[in-house]
Amino acid sequence: MYSIPRLLISCALVFLGSCAQQQHDTGPQYQVVTDVHHTMELLIDPAADIIWRSAGSIITEAGEQDLAPTTPEAWGNVESAAAILTESGNLLMMPGRSLGQDWNEFSRDMIGAGILAMAAAEQQDATALFDAGGHIYQACLACHNQYLLEDSAQ
Repeated sequence: MYSIPRLLISCALVFLGSCAQQQHDTGPQYQVVTDVHHTMELLIDPAADIIWRSAGSIITEAGEQDLAPTTPEAWGNVESAAAILTESGNLLMMPGRSLGQDWNEFSRDMIGAGILAMAAAEQQDATALFDAGGHIYQACLACHNQYLLEDSAQ
C-alpha cells in the first residue's frame, strides 16, 4: 500500500511530466496547400463575385434589374460565399502566406467586410449587402494597390 507522501510525490511527478509535455507542443501544424494566387483564384475571387453579383442593380435597355437574391436558397448561397470570403482572410494570415503587418491588416479588413456581408445575407437585407460589397471592394483594392503592383513587376 502507498503512503500519503509517496502518493503525493507520484501525483506531482505525473502532473509535472504532463506540464513539460504540453510546453513542447507547438500547436497545430498548418500545411499550406495553395499559394496566395491560387487562394485568390479558387476561393476569394469566386466568393466576392457571388456577393457583388447579388447586390445593387443594373440598367439595361429592358430597364432596371435588381440583383438582390429573391429566394431563401439564393440568400443562403450569398451567405456561404461571404463565409468563404471571411474565413479566407484568416487563411491569408497563416504562416507561409502572411507577408507582414500591412498584409495582415488588409486581411482583417476583408474579414470585417465579410462579416458585414454574412450578416446582410442572414437578414436578407439587400441595402446592407450592397454596402458590404463596397467594403469588400475597398479592402481588396487597398491590398492590391500595395501588393499586386509589386507582384506583377516580378
